[in-house]
Amino acid sequence: LAQKEQPEAAVKALARAMAAEVPPSGDLPVLELGPGTGVVTAALIARGIAPERIVTVEFNPDFCALLVQRFRGLNVVEGDAYDLATALPPGFAGPYAAVVSSLPLLTRPPEARRALVNAALDRVLPGGGLVQFSYGLAPPVPAVAGQFVVERKAFVLANLPPARVWLYRRDRRAA
Repeated sequence: LAQKEQPEAAVKALARAMAAEVPPSGDLPVLELGPGTGVVTAALIARGIAPERIVTVEFNPDFCALLVQRFRGLNVVEGDAYDLATALPPGFAGPYAAVVSSLPLLTRPPEARRALVNAALDRVLPGGGLVQFSYGLAPPVPAVAGQFVVERKAFVLANLPPARVWLYRRDRRAA
């Protein structure tokens, strides 16, 4: 089932689980990839992250317009989140406190998934990470020694199908 076909509470449970992995304090912005209609965006704001601190990258122009309407002060970038180097204007290049992604990684080849994880992690400060969800039991992008590690986080049974939240961070051995 697509997220919009699920009960609202289930979708919000996954969004809250993702937002819980983002530190609410600090001045650095948070980068959100593939916000769609803004369910995770709303959860980030409910967590205490001001809309002005959130930079979203959304491919669909209709969703971009909806995000601008729903969230006053939100920084909405229309572009391809799988190509952050091109999509992000110079003022939004980073650094970020964290990156949160609702992108359908499993629809992309493994090389494109790894490239996205590395591009996201290149934009966060040390200790920051990329929060991603998937419906699988295994991470959508396995850890790559010397590049990044992945940690299992929340398992959201209320979501249909159940979803897992993953946290990617730079491999400390990469430094």
